[in-house]
Amino acid sequence: MTTPEPLRPETAPRTKIAGHLRWYVCGLLFWASTVNYIDRQVLGILKPVLTHELGWNEADYGWVVFAFQCAYAVMMPIAGRLLDWLGTRVGYALAVLVWSAAAMSHALARNLVQFAMARFVLGLGEAANFPAAIKTVANWFPRRERALATGIFNSGTNIGALVAPLLVPFVAARFGWRSSFLVTGGLDLLWIVVWLATYRPPRKQKWLSPQELAFIESDQEMEPARRIPYARLLRTRAAWAFLLGKFMTDPVWWFYLYWLPGFLHQKYGLDLTHLGPPLIAVYLFADVGSVGGGWLSSRLLARGFSVTGARKIALLTCALAVVPVACVILTGGRLWITVGLIGLAAAAHQGWSANLFTIPSDTFPRSAVGSVVGLGGFGGAVGGMLVAPAVGYWLDFSHEAYGPLFIVAGIAYLCALLVIHLLLPRFQQVEV
Repeated sequence: MTTPEPLRPETAPRTKIAGHLRWYVCGLLFWASTVNYIDRQVLGILKPVLTHELGWNEADYGWVVFAFQCAYAVMMPIAGRLLDWLGTRVGYALAVLVWSAAAMSHALARNLVQFAMARFVLGLGEAANFPAAIKTVANWFPRRERALATGIFNSGTNIGALVAPLLVPFVAARFGWRSSFLVTGGLDLLWIVVWLATYRPPRKQKWLSPQELAFIESDQEMEPARRIPYARLLRTRAAWAFLLGKFMTDPVWWFYLYWLPGFLHQKYGLDLTHLGPPLIAVYLFADVGSVGGGWLSSRLLARGFSVTGARKIALLTCALAVVPVACVILTGGRLWITVGLIGLAAAAHQGWSANLFTIPSDTFPRSAVGSVVGLGGFGGAVGGMLVAPAVGYWLDFSHEAYGPLFIVAGIAYLCALLVIHLLLPRFQQVEV
């Protein structure tokens, strides 16, 4: 008589504590994206204070932003590969630990170079957020729910950008601007504890019911873990569609994130204590857009549209909704009309992003998703890296002429959608 083998983790009995555990995982991704953007947004909110105290001009500020974008671009493909190797549980926690330490190190900076160094390390850590989150969604959600799940966790970026204008001025006014970096960076540490304590992949998660596991895997093909070289990924049209889509549109979001507070300060005289309401309004719009964009394509899929049709209709809807931001120069100095136009564009960007992020999981095997998202993040970061100093030099040269920048922002998405459509007529699994 032989002794029975112990049950392996993936076949161990599961204790059902929730029928929708995948949405709890989505909540953790939402939380991570929120603290990610709180850390990222602090610099933009403090821009009027820092430029005054440290004597920066627009070009100096542009180079500080460039340092973050450069690290983000360099690390994105590496982050995707590391996450495919380490797994999201360990890899995500390490990334958050790095960016938390980097965020708090801003409090020690005394000059432009030190700020750029802190910003560079922040970019190294934050580069892993979206590859990790998209890979987690691919593992935890069937295809028909991925856009909605992506939209929900991606809306955390807007909540972070919304919380920051409330938190940062409050802390800076009472304890000084350096304390803002310490407080916001410290928020990340609690997430690490909860993530490591509760997160496991679906087949190793004892709290997941067999019924929900079957639903998660209902339209996923099981495949062995394998490493796919970047050279092979870059021979696919789908990878280039995602990379160029990010390259052409991510810089617009970076522009809002880093220059919107300065624009409102310069054009409407809003100081640190009065920037909150306009910024909150913009990112509330963006929050609705993120969830709405994901909901739209998921709704179209539920009504019988193909994956290609649902995704591209949603992308086109968002691209058209961005166009009115080009009219910011025609608002005649009316603050809340300007805020409304920028808010609509921010909402459309987030809806666009929720659907763009489904390209890797719709077209690539799960073992390659993190790497493809990393490539796309690299493209978006390179675009932002090139745009940041260019915006700074343009504003110094033109004496703060923001109008042409908003015109470019308004047409970027339609151009990107044309490129995506030409490269990827159909969203289908590619052979790599």
